[in-house]
Amino acid sequence: MPAIAFPAIKPTGRSYSPGRYAQSEFQALNGAVSILRFGSQRYDSELSLDFDNIVDSGAALILANYERQNAGDTWISFDASNGTAGASQELAKYLGETVTELRWRYAEPPQVRSVMPGRSSVSVKMKGYLDSERGVPTLPPRGNCPTDEGVYV
Repeated sequence: MPAIAFPAIKPTGRSYSPGRYAQSEFQALNGAVSILRFGSQRYDSELSLDFDNIVDSGAALILANYERQNAGDTWISFDASNGTAGASQELAKYLGETVTELRWRYAEPPQVRSVMPGRSSVSVKMKGYLDSERGVPTLPPRGNCPTDEGVYV
């Protein structure tokens, strides 16, 4: 799956949530809580980007990027020219999800609001998905699993 670069438009605002880990909580009758974590990777990160009063051609680039990402099995990458613009290098690693195995995809279609002729404001919501092709182990095909004795069944 190839990455598609987000258009080189700097956001005027953004919000980020790092997602969560797959886990279950169990509470005993005495109130003690045990947490069972099922993996070491976060999922469901969220990134919202706001582009206020940009030219309509910029809004069209964002819409075209949305269409392109949804036309195939691709994902969106960010760098200092777009979604992570203005953030420190330390924070940009998280905003771009380069420190995890997550891939950004549009959580919903971009919202475009006309402000005046030739100017629009655009809101984009992205969601970080964990793909099996990017380092998360998958189960081998049936018939290729060793038993406790090391014999394949």
